[in-house]
Amino acid sequence: MSVALPSADIARALTRISHEILERNGGSQNLILLGIPTRGAHLAHRIASIIESIESKAVPVGTLDITLHRDDLRLRPPRTLMATKIPTAGIEGRDVVLIDDVFFSGRTIRAALDALGEIGRPRTVQLAVLVDRGHRELPIRADYVGKNLPTSLDQSVKVHLSEIDGIDEVIVGKVEEL
Repeated sequence: MSVALPSADIARALTRISHEILERNGGSQNLILLGIPTRGAHLAHRIASIIESIESKAVPVGTLDITLHRDDLRLRPPRTLMATKIPTAGIEGRDVVLIDDVFFSGRTIRAALDALGEIGRPRTVQLAVLVDRGHRELPIRADYVGKNLPTSLDQSVKVHLSEIDGIDEVIVGKVEEL
């Protein structure tokens, strides 16, 4: 087990992602950030805070629970549903940035797109991830990546965030170690 991203590197990656989001979208005026629970939701709030410090304007932030849209529901034990919270302005015609911690097969993001489609029709949908570990099973790519971290299939990537785990770090190890 090794630390792939310590706290300072996570902070730098989130700052870079925030700047890239602003550059691509010409500012924050049409943005909505939606974090995928659990850690993606916390990352979305952090990115919103960074964008607000740059633009001096709050960015709407919400969460998008994808549990019922997953294609592996019958393969996993039941999960508690998390609240989907869409900002009051809604997503119609807005530039939505989905935010997640680890990007792997692409199936979580496929589920997020399905869930988003039930809520409304955004102008654009973009994806920001802290870690992209490869091994895509679907033709989906991230628009903003904190760290590309090539891994083998027998490895696991765990993101620890201070809001949940008391520490900010990304660790990589064998599946049985983590």
